[in-house]
Amino acid sequence: MTGRDQFKKYKSLIKILINIFKIFGNPINLFLLKFFRNTNGKLGIVLRYIFLKNTAKKVGDNVSIQPNVFIFGLHNIEIGNNVSIHPMCYIEGEGGLTIGDNVSIAHSSTLISTNHTWADKKIPIKYNKETHGAIIIDEDVWIGCGVRILSGVRIFSRSVVAAGAVVNKSFKENVLLGGIPAKVIKEIN
Repeated sequence: MTGRDQFKKYKSLIKILINIFKIFGNPINLFLLKFFRNTNGKLGIVLRYIFLKNTAKKVGDNVSIQPNVFIFGLHNIEIGNNVSIHPMCYIEGEGGLTIGDNVSIAHSSTLISTNHTWADKKIPIKYNKETHGAIIIDEDVWIGCGVRILSGVRIFSRSVVAAGAVVNKSFKENVLLGGIPAKVIKEIN
C-alpha cells in the first residue's frame, strides 16, 4: 500500500485531528511541530502533517515531512499534494515558498528565500539588510540530495535537480539541472 493509499484510507481521521489541534492555535501547533521534529515512523509523519497543516499558509493532501527537517517562515509556505521532504532538509520560506504537486525533495537539501546585502559598509555584512525572493517549485519535480535552491528561483515542471547542485537562477521546464552554479545538463521528456 502506497503512502497515497494510506493517506486516503485515514483521511477522515486525520481531518478530525487537524480540526481538534486547530483549536489550540498557531503557537501551540508550531511548538508541537518542532517538538515532534524527530519522531520516527508513520506516527511522526502524521503528527508533523497535522501541525504543518495548522501553521503553514497552505498544505495539500499526502505531505510527508520526514524526521529532522527544519522549516521556518511557515506563514509564507504553500505545499501541494503528494509532496515528500526527506531528512535533514532546511526549508526557509520567509520570502515566500510554493511547492507544487508531486514533488520530492531528497535529504540534506536547502531552500532559502532570503539573502543578505552588503551595501552598508559601516556595519558587518551579517547585520546588513535582508532581501526576500520567493522560491517556486512547480509540479512533478525531483530535487536530488544536497541541493541548494536560492531566493528568487523557479524550478519549472517536470524537472530534475541533480544531487549537490546550487540553483541560483530559473530555467525552463523538462530539464535536468546540475552543477555549481546549476546549468542545464540535458532536456528530459
